[in-house]
Formats: sequence, structure tokens, C-alpha cells
Amino acid sequence: MLQSLITLSDQDIELVVTAVGQWCTKNHCEIDSNEGHRALTLAIDLVQNGARNTLLQNLTERLCPRSGQMDAETSGAS
Repeated sequence: MLQSLITLSDQDIELVVTAVGQWCTKNHCEIDSNEGHRALTLAIDLVQNGARNTLLQNLTERLCPRSGQMDAETSGAS
């Protein structure tokens, strides 16, 4: 993952870190957690493939099952 991050420009690195930080805050997880690492890996891939303008939206859509699982757990549903 870090090797991929090195290939990004400073601007892209800032974009990835900001978007992943926002996603982690929204989903109540740490960037240094398994979920945070998944988001970081996906964000790097998305930026490398040109999805800079919709990065946070893409993270939310593609990692959505985690959010749904958390909602079910916090509402007491099984």
C-alpha cells in the first residue's frame, strides 16, 4: 500500500488522506484499523485510475456494507 502511495503526487496524497480521514470519521473507525486500511487502499486505486473528483463518494458507495452493518448493530437489529 505504501509503495503505491509513493507514486502519487503530493496533491494526490493530500486528497487521499483527506478523503479517507473523512470516510473514517463518518464511519466511526480509525485510519489505522482494518477498515481504514481498506479505505486507504481503495482510495489510492481510485486516484490512480482518475477518480479524483468523486473520491469520497466512491469510497462511501464501495465500502457501504460496513456502514449498513454498523447501523444494524447500533439499532439492536440482528
